Amino acid sequence: MTVAGGPSIAVVGAGAVGGYFGGRLAAAGYDVRFLARGENLASVKRDGLRITNGSDDWRVPKVRASADPERLGEVDFVLFCVKTSQLPPALDALGPLVGENTAVVTVQNGVEAPEQVAARIGRGRVLPGAARIVASMAGPGEVRHVGPPGALGFAEWDSTVSDRVTRLRAVLREASVTVLEPSDVWVGLWAKFLLVVPIGSLGAATGGATIGELRSRTGTRNMMIAGMREIYETGIKLGIELPGDAVDTAIELMDRQSADVTSSLQRDILAGRPSELEAWTGAVVRLAGRGGVTVPVHELLYELLAMLESRTTRSFHP
Repeated sequence: MTVAGGPSIAVVGAGAVGGYFGGRLAAAGYDVRFLARGENLASVKRDGLRITNGSDDWRVPKVRASADPERLGEVDFVLFCVKTSQLPPALDALGPLVGENTAVVTVQNGVEAPEQVAARIGRGRVLPGAARIVASMAGPGEVRHVGPPGALGFAEWDSTVSDRVTRLRAVLREASVTVLEPSDVWVGLWAKFLLVVPIGSLGAATGGATIGELRSRTGTRNMMIAGMREIYETGIKLGIELPGDAVDTAIELMDRQSADVTSSLQRDILAGRPSELEAWTGAVVRLAGRGGVTVPVHELLYELLAMLESRTTRSFHP
């Protein structure tokens, strides 16, 4: 049964992140519409969504999904959950979903996606956001979730809390999603960027080392921390008001993660799939150049990974 008076919500990208958050909303009875494709679409239409984490597995048996945004129609909110490598076609698909009052929440890794989406639909329709979740696709229609419940933080472009932000936050809480309330949404985006990019980049460059392996060796641990400091200095130079203890906070978060965690970046590169390298490591190098900051750790990692990606994707056929 659909929640009476509840908003309509489109989830663009029914992968791990979109499947988790959209699944939570759908399980709570909200009008959720998934834009998906391929085997994943066929699976969720046939069998619904399944989310597993080893202790509290749950399933949404009936899911509204289509590869055609016209069939989903205009909605109140869009959770824009595709990877940055999939942004161009996903942006092309936004049109039929976005009406005059639609708000689009960007949850991509990296810090550049909000501007890219705003360039297409206007800043007034974009709620910059960040997801905090460790999840991957176990198979079509099945999300494997690791660690604490997924969390989502977002606000208006200027970090204010509007009526639509308040409404969506309340809806997410009703759906058992942890809601983050950043006082500065850009600081939140950069704090996540600072944490995940050095870990994911080094994990890929070392052939798929887990976070536990990387943090347990003195050399690789020091490299990750140096990478965090490079991103911190870049953000400060570009006017992001990161707190002075941002790197220490990131280190604490790194040390609390399950030892077997790997990043989507390294999984994609090592599997020969298109990755988010340009939005992660590449973005650090570009943004540092804009701010006049030297980032030798990321420059090295970017060159190594760009070469590795060019080799592993040569035979990749989606």
